[in-house]
Amino acid sequence: MSDHVYGLREVVGTSTTSVDDAVRTAIRRAARTVRNIEWFEASEVRGQVVDGDVGYFQVTVKFGFRIEE
Repeated sequence: MSDHVYGLREVVGTSTTSVDDAVRTAIRRAARTVRNIEWFEASEVRGQVVDGDVGYFQVTVKFGFRIEE
C-alpha cells in the first residue's frame, strides 16, 4: 500500500432547505470538476433571516482529494 498525498480546497454551499443539503450541494458541485474527493469538513454555518424565519443556509466546506500519481 502506497502513501497518499491530498489536496485541500474550500467551497461554500447554500440551500433553502437545510445545512445537510447545503453540504451535499457543495460536494456534488465540486465533484463535477475535482476527481478523487475522499473526505470533507463543514467548518462554518451561516444563513439569512427573512421575515423572522430562515431564508437560506450557507455552509463552508473544506474537502480533501487524493492527488494521482
